[in-house]
Amino acid sequence: MPKNAKKEAVVSEIKDKLGRASSVVLINARGLTVEQDTILRKKLREAGVDYKVYKNTMVRFAVEGTDFAEIAPHLTGPTTLAVSYDDPTAAARVINKELKAMPVLEFKAGIIESTLYDAKGVAEIASIPGREELLAKLLGSFKSPMASFARVINAIAENGGEVAPAAEETPAAEAPAEAEAPAAEAAPEEAPAAEEAPSEE
Repeated sequence: MPKNAKKEAVVSEIKDKLGRASSVVLINARGLTVEQDTILRKKLREAGVDYKVYKNTMVRFAVEGTDFAEIAPHLTGPTTLAVSYDDPTAAARVINKELKAMPVLEFKAGIIESTLYDAKGVAEIASIPGREELLAKLLGSFKSPMASFARVINAIAENGGEVAPAAEETPAAEAPAEAEAPAAEAAPEEAPAAEEAPSEE
C-alpha cells in the first residue's frame, strides 16, 4: 500500500472512532512496562474504551472539522488516544484508578461530552463515579420507601382492593384521680412566752 494510502487509512480509522465517541482523552503513557501496558489495555477494553497510540500528525488531520478539533493544540510529545463511546468518563476513570500502580501515566487533555478539559480537569472528571455506580446508589436510596410501598399495595390486594380500615383507638383508661394529699397538720401553737421573773425591789 502506498505511503499516502496508509496515512489516509489511519486518518479514516481515527475519524470513524471520533464519529462514535462521547469522549477522547489524551495520555502520556511513555515509560509503561509491557506488563503494565497489557493490564491497562485489558481494563480499558473491558470498560468499552478504545486505547491506541497514533502519530500526532494523523490525529490532527482526523480531528479537523469535528467536535474534537479543540484538542489539536495538546497533540505534542508522546500521545495515546483513549476513546470512550457509551460512558464518557470511562477512560479517565479507569486510567485514574491505575495511576497509583502506574505513576508514569499522565493525563494531557481531553474532550468529554463536547467540553475541553486540561490535565487537571480530566483528573477531576475521573473522580466522578460511573453511571452504574451512581444508579446503584440512587436505587439503594429508594429501596426502603419502595419496600414500604410494596407492603401497602400487597395489603390492599389481600383485602380485595380496599384499604383496610384503621383500627379504632381504644380510649386510654382514665387515670384515677390522685388522692388529695392530707392537709398539712396545723403548726402547733406557739408556746406561751415565759413569765417574766419578778424584778427585785
